[in-house]
Amino acid sequence: MKQVPKNLEHLFWDVKIETFNPLEYPQYTIDRVLEFGDDEAASWIKEIFSESDIKGVIKSDKRLSPKSANFWAIIYGLPLGEIAALKNNRNNTF
Repeated sequence: MKQVPKNLEHLFWDVKIETFNPLEYPQYTIDRVLEFGDDEAASWIKEIFSESDIKGVIKSDKRLSPKSANFWAIIYGLPLGEIAALKNNRNNTF
């Protein structure tokens, strides 16, 4: 079982961290890091998930804030029109 590093446990405040396996919940894990993480957290998800997995969350996760969705779309070179969190959002320019 892959564990969340101690210094990143605060990102998962609503789970029982002792038994949480991030690999069993990729969408949730990636979402939390993209929305609330820092550079260290982003490096961690890149170690345990594929770039395709991360891009898939950026494209499909409607829970990402527009600001986070826009940032990660630019970082990963994804067209903004393909980002679910930015669709139907009138203020998707930053």
